[in-house]
Amino acid sequence: MTDKDAILNAARRVIATEADALVALGNSIDGSLVEAVELILRAEGRVIVSGMGKSGHIARKVAATLASTGTPAHYVHPAEASHGDLGMLTSQDVVMVFSNSGETPELANLIAYSRRFRIPMIGVASRVDSSLMRQSDVKLVLPPAEEACGTGVVPTTSTTMTLALGDAIAVALMEHREFTPEMFRDFHPGGKLGARLSKVSDLMHTDDALPLAGLHTPMSDALITISQKGFGVLGVLDDNGQLSGIVTDGDLRRHMDGLLDLTAGEVMTKAPRTIGPGALAEEAVAVMNERKITCLFVVDPSGPRGVSGLLHIHDCLRAGIV
Repeated sequence: MTDKDAILNAARRVIATEADALVALGNSIDGSLVEAVELILRAEGRVIVSGMGKSGHIARKVAATLASTGTPAHYVHPAEASHGDLGMLTSQDVVMVFSNSGETPELANLIAYSRRFRIPMIGVASRVDSSLMRQSDVKLVLPPAEEACGTGVVPTTSTTMTLALGDAIAVALMEHREFTPEMFRDFHPGGKLGARLSKVSDLMHTDDALPLAGLHTPMSDALITISQKGFGVLGVLDDNGQLSGIVTDGDLRRHMDGLLDLTAGEVMTKAPRTIGPGALAEEAVAVMNERKITCLFVVDPSGPRGVSGLLHIHDCLRAGIV
């Protein structure tokens, strides 16, 4: 049997230790981080991120975060760099190297290459007097902090700080570039995240699929259109082709007596809620949930109120948004 209390205490101790280290890291950030961000912003090429071992795993994640938030970045393994991958580096790039000790031997060739060809280098390490930091143009020093393992040999706290520092740089760059959720979606078209960031225009029905009729359309014809299109609603256009109202099942019930003697304009609900084609589909879902409706007509808010499309809640379900 395991000692549950001992396990929980160990887990809590690790988290508390790393949390304290992150506070220390936040307090230690100074103008060097500003220099690093400005160096990357000036670069005409990519950010080449590298590290060995656990620092290498962190470097891969930092490169991925940079690339997905508007800063072109690529991870280069230091061992592979010595066997041809140094050719990936150009004078327009910036190199960012992670090493807790700053003395990782596998990084030597990468560091030497960047110095030889005057490629700007950002060093991240815990020792300011290390070989890496002495060679770096910008030095980001991790504050003193004990590893959470208790023995001081397993990279735990140090990798957490390095990861947080990489995230801080990526987000600072992202905010400076005014990187929007819509731009983020362009880099994440797949999976749950891509679905959440889908635009209404990506999912909406258009053209002949739209259930539309004029103000003066007899309800006998309007009912046929509702049935054929299969959305359970009808958009009603005025004489200028602009959306004037919507006919729903509720409208049909309210006008049941003499329904076939009426026109679509007499049955419709005026000024229905719409959404723009550039809005996030997640926003459309929120509107539908709030209004307890199942679909929205899509109208470009910056132009005439002509109908661009129709978004149904089932479209969002199929895309994995709700």
